[in-house]
Amino acid sequence: MKQLKTYVTLAATLPLIALAAPASAEPIKNIVLVHGAWVDGSGWKPVYEILTKEGFNVTMAQEPETSFADDVAATKRVLDLQNGPTLLVGHSYGGSIITEAGVHPNVTALVYVAAHAPDVGEDEGTLGKKTPSVLAKTEGAIKKTPDGYTYLNPVDFPKLFAPDMPKGQAEFEARSQVLAAAEVFTTPLTAAAWKTKPSWAIVAGNDQIINPDLERWYYERAKSRTIEIKGASHSVYESHPRQVADVIIRAAREAEQEASTAKK
Repeated sequence: MKQLKTYVTLAATLPLIALAAPASAEPIKNIVLVHGAWVDGSGWKPVYEILTKEGFNVTMAQEPETSFADDVAATKRVLDLQNGPTLLVGHSYGGSIITEAGVHPNVTALVYVAAHAPDVGEDEGTLGKKTPSVLAKTEGAIKKTPDGYTYLNPVDFPKLFAPDMPKGQAEFEARSQVLAAAEVFTTPLTAAAWKTKPSWAIVAGNDQIINPDLERWYYERAKSRTIEIKGASHSVYESHPRQVADVIIRAAREAEQEASTAKK
């Protein structure tokens, strides 16, 4: 797959410069954070704490991971509760969820954090096979229960999912996994919100779960404003919360400004 030729570097975009929204724009104060497979919304806590201190109304969607349709419905349920424009953020498999759920009228823009971003008719499982990750090449790392639910081998979890996290925390997450129905990875999307709504994205440079080349390809196709955090693992939202939060804040400010300009 064609790689991005140019990146907007962290040095060029951060630290964030706050942009005052014109009076005609309705401020984007709502942010919904969507987690990925095998984990839950608690991993967003470091990012949540930064965003709330900046004055945002932040909500974590908790997906059951029982089916793609269930997870999209759980996210839309949270979006229904938002009062006003909302920034929708997804990590990993959560990227597929926000791509489908992001057509919701409350959603103004999208942020992909080391996440999948399929098109209509595509699924992340098939795309992942075309650009395999270290996970895909690690025999026995993905386990499956007799009733079709998947999880990462707890022994492999720290080194694949969270190698830049404290060992104890990574081991705890390995033992507190939310098992995900295998079908969530192979269900084709019926909507692609990145086609009609602006998006921002973060590539995790040392991602072992999703090949960084696949992330780059996704975001180039979606015309996302993209940065790469060198050396970051798939757990970039936990290991680099300040950088991730800064991109989210930047996305909210820029989307707000662009919505105002479009009204003129």
